[in-house]
Amino acid sequence: MTIRVAVIGGDGIGPGVTEQACRVLEAVRGAGLADLEMTRFPHGADHYLATGETMSDETFARLRDDFDCILFGSVGDPRVPKGEHARDLLLGLRTRLDLYVNWRPVRLRAADLSPLKDARAADLHMEILRENTEGLYSGAGRVEGAGTPREVAYSTGVATRHAVERITRFAFQWAEREERPMAVADKANAVPHMWGLWRRVFGELQPDFPGVASEAMHIDALVMEMVRSPARFGIVLASNLLGDIISDLGTGLVGGPGVAPSANFRPEGGAAGAGGPRCSALYEPVHGTAPDIAGQGKANPMAAVLSGALLLRRHGFGGAAQVVETSVEEALAGGVRTPDLGGSSTTQETGDWLCRRISNHTATHIATRGAS
Repeated sequence: MTIRVAVIGGDGIGPGVTEQACRVLEAVRGAGLADLEMTRFPHGADHYLATGETMSDETFARLRDDFDCILFGSVGDPRVPKGEHARDLLLGLRTRLDLYVNWRPVRLRAADLSPLKDARAADLHMEILRENTEGLYSGAGRVEGAGTPREVAYSTGVATRHAVERITRFAFQWAEREERPMAVADKANAVPHMWGLWRRVFGELQPDFPGVASEAMHIDALVMEMVRSPARFGIVLASNLLGDIISDLGTGLVGGPGVAPSANFRPEGGAAGAGGPRCSALYEPVHGTAPDIAGQGKANPMAAVLSGALLLRRHGFGGAAQVVETSVEEALAGGVRTPDLGGSSTTQETGDWLCRRISNHTATHIATRGAS
């Protein structure tokens, strides 16, 4: 099976780190570990400023119908102060492709990266699942009396039973399959309408999964326990806003955004030939565009590379994904670190090291297999 990947580098450090992720994926393909082909698209601030469009309907149709997934860099540029292109590209793709699960794995790849004392990899290993299409990020709301002393701003959180139930069921299924505990975050005690729905749906589905140790927690208690006792958590489910906050806390616990990948996906997969979109996932590092260091070779490509590993894993090449993840861990252990992690390696040097290591892993595997 060939994975058809659309590549959008975006803005700032996005193109640079995405290029290293592409090089690693090319190394994986060259080693015979996975079959994929990549097509690059120019979309980002430069394209928007030159053409006045974020993405044409024709391009969106290509992404939707001709590709299995998108490897994305980052978007946001000070030349576009209101961020129109960033909102339309990233949030637009998530919504229009119905990529309703945002998966942000929290993994400690090197013990010294965590601010927690005596942190262990086994204790920092959780999957944060964030509902990706509604909530307080729906854009619903209004401003009355803008600029006056009586200005009032309203933001409306939207939660539908359909969206809450499908991702809650998916989280239970994941926890059941992996035999891991599950927690769902809400603030139903203070915002009873929207998050009350989340808690009710959780309670209704809970009896369908008697083998899953599951609990509903208020967000303030959950984030406190993530720091005090991270080993308590396996699958953590939350709404759009709360999931955004929780995942950033998780990122901070394992070394920062330079080593934090993510995936946005539709669990049902592509529906090519069945009247639905073929493209079922978008993979991206969680960091921003960091325009102050763009083009200087200081950006850490590991989050983008690890996002590529998620791509491989979700599209059927788990062995290749493991090789990439192991190579990242070996790089960190060997001192191959960019400035954000206290090292002096450049973006390019990090990519070079990872590509070489993937080739070495493959050569060792082939030699061992031949000897046996």
